[in-house]
Amino acid sequence: MKVALIQSDARNDKAANLRQAEALIAAAVSADAPDLVVLPEMFSFMGNDIAGKRAAAENLPMGDSYAFLQRTARRHGIHIHGGSLFEKDGNAIFNTTVVFDHAGREIARYRKIHRFDVTTPDGRDYRESDLVAGGNDIVTYDACGYRIGCSICYDLRFPELYQALMRAGADVIAVPAAFTLMTGKDHWEVLLRARAIETQTYVLGCGRIGPFADGKMTYGNSMVVDPWGHVIARMSDTVGFIGARVDRDYLTKVRAGIPVSRHKVMAP
Repeated sequence: MKVALIQSDARNDKAANLRQAEALIAAAVSADAPDLVVLPEMFSFMGNDIAGKRAAAENLPMGDSYAFLQRTARRHGIHIHGGSLFEKDGNAIFNTTVVFDHAGREIARYRKIHRFDVTTPDGRDYRESDLVAGGNDIVTYDACGYRIGCSICYDLRFPELYQALMRAGADVIAVPAAFTLMTGKDHWEVLLRARAIETQTYVLGCGRIGPFADGKMTYGNSMVVDPWGHVIARMSDTVGFIGARVDRDYLTKVRAGIPVSRHKVMAP
């Protein structure tokens, strides 16, 4: 399976963000004909104020972002792992991944479980829960002969989720993200590689590049990590895309060599 990770610079203009995503996906398809394209967290809107985020939220399956993902998957005949977007459900807002198959059919929807409520080492406060409700469900889907697990950004720090995805049969785990520069420079690669080694899966870390609306920077550095923990593709600090191959034979070899799933002892 060929995968492409899109590293975009979404701001608070949804129409402009969707145009950027459209151009990057088209370029990736032209360059390498991927089977699966992954977008970053909040690929269609990255505002700072709560009112703007609420206004950008979509009542799925309605909304510009949803329609964009659906028609783009159908147009190019690819699976699209739609990073994440603001989903409105009644009075609640969720940080949600929506996945479409090559015919434009929705095949998965994942609501981010762990919300980013921290004060980072540089003294900046982030309170995702001021707007976003937490999800509860472990979500996987099948594409091109592989089972793919869903996670988003801050989820990466919680190995229990990735162990659950491993138990659900995941071969690949996607991590659309908008890691801050302060945390990303020290933790992003380390955590992606750790999750890949622990779960013996390919991990697709698809990051956003550029500033938040208030000037704070995201880290980017999108990368593909193989099940041995090697970084096999990495994006530079710019808008663009990278491609890599997911290899079933190599996945089988790693799992046979160290059969972690058979050795795992579950706590009572």
